[in-house]
Amino acid sequence: QVHLVESGGGVVQAGGSLRLSCAASGRTLDDHIMAWFRRTPGGQRAFVAALIWPTSRSYYEESVKGRFIVSRDNAENTMYLQMNSLKPEDTAVYYCAAGDRRDFPGTVFYQGNFRSWGQGTQVTVSS
Repeated sequence: QVHLVESGGGVVQAGGSLRLSCAASGRTLDDHIMAWFRRTPGGQRAFVAALIWPTSRSYYEESVKGRFIVSRDNAENTMYLQMNSLKPEDTAVYYCAAGDRRDFPGTVFYQGNFRSWGQGTQVTVSS
């Protein structure tokens, strides 16, 4: 199992930027998909972005395309989420997750298929 620790959350004004980090440990990520999810106040946890670790190919939820960028540092076993042009509706607890590539045959990233989760980091965007 992969152990995940998020950091980088905070309070930012609308239009600002934040970068979240997800440090992974416990095993190699060469056969993993890494992802970011978020839970808005009173809402469900929902997909934000995913990264195919070996190839760095990325996928995004429609509302964050062009504003968020997911990337990795292979040497540090760390995934990042650069969030730009933040909006109040981006306010949420952000979670990173890791899953085995074999559990994701397509490009739909069901959260139930991710085996490891971080504790979450709060992002608050003020208007």
